[in-house]
Amino acid sequence: MAKQKIETDLQEELEQKYRAPALEKGLDILELLARHSDPLTSSQIATILGRSVSELFRMIMALEYRGYIMQVADGYALTNKLFTLGIAQGSAKTLLDASLSVMKELSNEIGQSCHLVVPSGDQIVVIARQESPMDLGFSVRVGYRRRLIDTNSGALFFGLASAEEQAQWLPHLSHSATSDEVQRFHLRAEAAVQKGYIQHPSDFVEGVMDFCMPICNRQGAVAVLIVPFIRIKAQTIPEDKVIASLRLATEKIAHDLID
Repeated sequence: MAKQKIETDLQEELEQKYRAPALEKGLDILELLARHSDPLTSSQIATILGRSVSELFRMIMALEYRGYIMQVADGYALTNKLFTLGIAQGSAKTLLDASLSVMKELSNEIGQSCHLVVPSGDQIVVIARQESPMDLGFSVRVGYRRRLIDTNSGALFFGLASAEEQAQWLPHLSHSATSDEVQRFHLRAEAAVQKGYIQHPSDFVEGVMDFCMPICNRQGAVAVLIVPFIRIKAQTIPEDKVIASLRLATEKIAHDLID
């Protein structure tokens, strides 16, 4: 018992010695904003983190000054700076290198925009997009985030993940969603795996049909390529053509990643 107490005291002493309270406050703010798709006011940030507004004021100002967060109409939101730093790393950069030219070819072929998403914690994040070559189009900005459980791409990621990865994801999903939402998500994921892709009206934008196809390696889906399809009177392209072109694009990207 005495030995265990000494080890516990030493551990607590080391934790205190290497703590950086100011840095931890900043990281808490960034992680909090990353978990929320909507902006938060300084009062909301302080309440959720269990701190006072005055305690966080200078840290919020510093993060805004350095470009990590920005003030919008409803509070503070993350900028794309962390995302930009992240994609400079090897794996994300390799995925982008393999995807961008293929995405451009796809958009030119079907006359629609497309975007690439990857999982990030309990969310998906858009890491690349290709604008439609037409005069009219619909696209999603790079850095856009949405809860994994709310998205068609999230269902593909979860359904194609290994049992170990699914077990790691479940606590995140359960933390941010109700049991009914988690159950419906499971059903969507199972259906997505059986079909191999998702074609479903957007849950967020009227008149948009989402075509989602996974980019897979041996471990499962590493990314999902999405065409937010809108009908343009001057353009008549059948849905089966969109699916076929999207499948070829994802297969080419996956092949380039392996090579």
